Amino acid sequence: MIGIGAPGYPQPMDVDTPRNRGLRHRGGNAAPQGDRDAAPATTAIVAPPPPAAGRVNERWRALLAEGGPILADGAMGTMLFAAGLQFGDPPEAWNVSNSEVVRRVHRGYLDAGSRIVMTNTFGGNRLRLRLHGLDPRVTELNRTAAILLRAEVDAAGGHALVAGDIGPTGEIMAPLGTLDEDEAVDVFAEQAAALIAGGVDLIWIETMSHLSEIGAAIRGARRASAGIPIIATMTFDTRGYTMMGVSPEQAARSLLEAGADAIGGNCGNGPDELLPVIAKMHAVAPDAILVAKSNAGMPELVDMRAVYKADPATMAEAGLGFQGAGARIIGACCGSTPAHLAAMAETLRVSHSG
Repeated sequence: MIGIGAPGYPQPMDVDTPRNRGLRHRGGNAAPQGDRDAAPATTAIVAPPPPAAGRVNERWRALLAEGGPILADGAMGTMLFAAGLQFGDPPEAWNVSNSEVVRRVHRGYLDAGSRIVMTNTFGGNRLRLRLHGLDPRVTELNRTAAILLRAEVDAAGGHALVAGDIGPTGEIMAPLGTLDEDEAVDVFAEQAAALIAGGVDLIWIETMSHLSEIGAAIRGARRASAGIPIIATMTFDTRGYTMMGVSPEQAARSLLEAGADAIGGNCGNGPDELLPVIAKMHAVAPDAILVAKSNAGMPELVDMRAVYKADPATMAEAGLGFQGAGARIIGACCGSTPAHLAAMAETLRVSHSG
């Protein structure tokens, strides 16, 4: 993840921020109130059973069977910007043009103790890549990203899982926007298929604001593989709701009913914002595998760059808070580095090697 997402904060559209990622070509930023006005879920939600045993998900099952917290990774965009990526340029192109830099970022998180590491494919769907004239390269860029990460995981001992990262399309779903459900499912299925062809262990759908879009992403991933594990996380950056008015309780119910194997929140405005989200999800879905991957604090815009002030010790303390609230998979998002994840690994006492 890349960017700065504080509600009401200046967000020039030439800066790639979480909120801008969702609003580009959407024709506005007003969130519908219908989801917010709905009554919150009060009965416990039963998590769906895990997929039937098979090669495609045996590594996922084995990781869960270890018990204890599972450390995910941190930001990719933050690290690429530090290496010279310019705002507005597609990070996915670096999978081919600067592959060693991408591999070095993955290596840093593996060395820090991450057991689930995400491919550099957040904007790797054809609608996002079309903005840069790269839509004919969806398969190449996604498959290459998975191969790069798999090589690093194998070199580190093979104990981590390769997660194929899928972010939003950048369009608004009909009827509010122009993206219809069938096209959205097809877009996500294409990306998921390329990631699976590259050898990912699971699909991680992240930073979503609208239930219809994340639902389409889950269906697209399931079209590509009926049994691959799916993690699905939304961004609750608007007073405890997503930008499109979805509550944590509604998200938990919808994502589990859609067949996600793990659910939660990512990105946003820092750990303090995400902590109650995880607690609310846990209250209505106590058996679900919950995921917490917040930004490294509240972002600030400095010289047209997002700056995050939470240091490694702060994020390590936040990790304990997420664990206490019910999260099983814990990582970090925008603004984080391998140093943040190493501190979180030490505090959470996670296993490096399984």
